[in-house]
Amino acid sequence: MSQPTRTARVERVTKETSITVVVDLDGSGRSRIATGIGFLDHMLEQLSRHSLIDIECAAKGDIDVTLHHTVEDTGITIGEAVSKALGERRGIRRYGSAVIPMDEACARVSLDASNRPYLIWRVTFPRPRLDGMDTEHFKEWFQAFAQAAGLTLHVEVMYGENSHHMIEACYKGLARALRQAIEPDPRMAGEVPSTKGVLGGSLEA
Repeated sequence: MSQPTRTARVERVTKETSITVVVDLDGSGRSRIATGIGFLDHMLEQLSRHSLIDIECAAKGDIDVTLHHTVEDTGITIGEAVSKALGERRGIRRYGSAVIPMDEACARVSLDASNRPYLIWRVTFPRPRLDGMDTEHFKEWFQAFAQAAGLTLHVEVMYGENSHHMIEACYKGLARALRQAIEPDPRMAGEVPSTKGVLGGSLEA
C-alpha cells in the first residue's frame, strides 16, 4: 500500500498580510520563499532544506509599517500547512530532537507533534536587532508556527555570542527535529502514535 501524499496549500489574507504557502512533507528540501524580509527568507530556506520539506511561501505584508505582522502570519500559515498535510498524524514517529552547533553557538530543539501547541523559548540574544529585524520577532515566529502546526516545541540556545549563528542554529534545529517527528514509522503501520487513538486534547496521550 502506497504512502498517502502529504501535501497542503493554505492561503491567509488579512488587512495586514496576504500569504500563500504550499508544502510537501515528503519532498527533498526545495524552497521558493519570498516574504519581503531577506533574513526571514534565509531562515525559511534553511527550514526547508534541513527538514526535507518542500516549501513555497509568497507573502505580501505591511512591512513599511512593521515586520511583526508578516513574521507572525508567515509562521501561522506555514504551521497551518504542515498541520493540514499531517492530517490525523497516523504512522508518524511523533517526537524529534536535535542539537545543532554553529561555530561558537549551540541550540537544542525538541518537539512533540502532539496537536497540543506549546512553546518553551529559552533564547537570549546579545543584540536587539539582527540584519534589519528586531530579535524579539523570532520568538513570535516560533510561537505562531508551534501554535498553528500543533507542536509542543522547546527551543533553547545553550550558549553563543553571535546572534546570527544563534538563530540560524534554532531554525536548523527545528528543521531536523521536525524531520524526525513527521517521518513515517514503518512499525506504526498507519496507527495514531497515542494510547488514546487520537492526538490533541488531554495531556495523557
